Amino acid sequence: MKTLNFENLDVWKRASRLSCNIYHLFKSCNDFGFKDQVTRAAISIPSNIAEGEERQTAKESARFMYYSKGSAGELVTQLYIAIEVGLVDKEKALVLIDEAKQISSMLAALILIRKDSL
Repeated sequence: MKTLNFENLDVWKRASRLSCNIYHLFKSCNDFGFKDQVTRAAISIPSNIAEGEERQTAKESARFMYYSKGSAGELVTQLYIAIEVGLVDKEKALVLIDEAKQISSMLAALILIRKDSL
């Protein structure tokens, strides 16, 4: 089976792993609206990376990286709120916040690479 380009990106691999970790962290959360929102934000990160890499131009790719980066910021915010209202374990959530911030930095670098190739 052919590997698609995005599957080789470390940022996509890490974002996919982060999404899985978010699912595990919120597995027993009974606030279904919040759980839905936070898992959607998490899934959006690797999904937009993949969609951007499947586009035809560097400009389109950069646009989807921006979407992904925005979702990372959304996820960080939601995790801070989840800690504050007692939905999740603080230490576990802080680890995921750090990972989301690192992924966001990786996306910023990838955006610059895409923009430089225009």
